[in-house]
Amino acid sequence: MPRRSPSRHFRHFRLSRPARRGLAAVTVALLASVAVGCGDAGELQGAGATPTAISPDKLWPDLTPASSPAFDIGEVDTEVVKGITVPGGDIRKVDPVAVVREEITTHPGDYARGTYAETARRMADCGRSGAAGSRCPVLKAYYRDLTGDGHDDLTLGFRQLPGNLTAVRVYTVRKDGLVQVMAYEDAVSGVELAGRSVIIRAPSEVAGYEYRLQWTWDQQQRAMLLTHDEMLRTGGRKYSPHPSASPTSTASASPSPAASPSPAASPSPAASSSVSSSASGR
Repeated sequence: MPRRSPSRHFRHFRLSRPARRGLAAVTVALLASVAVGCGDAGELQGAGATPTAISPDKLWPDLTPASSPAFDIGEVDTEVVKGITVPGGDIRKVDPVAVVREEITTHPGDYARGTYAETARRMADCGRSGAAGSRCPVLKAYYRDLTGDGHDDLTLGFRQLPGNLTAVRVYTVRKDGLVQVMAYEDAVSGVELAGRSVIIRAPSEVAGYEYRLQWTWDQQQRAMLLTHDEMLRTGGRKYSPHPSASPTSTASASPSPAASPSPAASPSPAASSSVSSSASGR
């Protein structure tokens, strides 16, 4: 096959001598301006002495490694909520108040005859109007896909009375059944949803600090795992007791239409604000 000439694909341009001289002058001017700019205040400057790197020290190398945890915090415990069905697999059709009632029924030692007996008594106020309905301990429900399966999951909270604790629960749907994949309670000062995580802030006994716990969905365990537990400076910041959503997923994290206007799933403003105002200690 004959070799193709480059001239068939590229056109060659030849500058006249005056044009070449003008181009050279412009190039020199540009190089001069760059050289001047390199010497201005934007040049690299030293940041001071670099701290000496210190390698980690392994303590007690002869200590026998533990093979099992000393405490069980229930970080991979999941539980099928009996007595609750999910019509068509749509978790938004589940009544959050019914979910809390089912937990109270399942654990009578904690509620009806236990520490949180006041919560059990006030459940009778859920669904009522006026001041009576404001005593309902169930907070507004929030919906977002936390498991990554493309369907909304349910995050709800309710007051554990007469103390100052708030229970936070996350539920997902499996085969039209409701499954609890995260459960935690504390003196909560703020709750946020971020990505596949639930972030809980709680006051600390140390002034100016707070606890920050992050529970993140783990596909292998099919549960929310406690991935971060740390103490942070608050810096005088105040956190809203209401979960926040990213701007791109406001619709998916919006409260249920039934939960927001209905007294059955929506506490009064006083009940919601009490999450932060009454939280003290851990």
